[in-house]
Amino acid sequence: MAIGFVLINVTPGAEKKIFDTMIKWEEIQELYPLFGDYDLIAKIQANDYEGLSEIVVNKIRALKGVTETKTLTGAKF
Repeated sequence: MAIGFVLINVTPGAEKKIFDTMIKWEEIQELYPLFGDYDLIAKIQANDYEGLSEIVVNKIRALKGVTETKTLTGAKF
């Protein structure tokens, strides 16, 4: 199981539309709007890191209005 936290920037005014789209995805465990350097943060879950990459590249970055992402992956101790 792979967990990732994705910081997302969007074009001004598109925050709510992107939030409403992403919150419906089964891979999204949590999703919050932010103030500051990023507009949204999403906690996503996939079977492995390849699946995590697939979600970020082919789903999140493919959304019209998403301008930037930064992905932080979970670690195990």
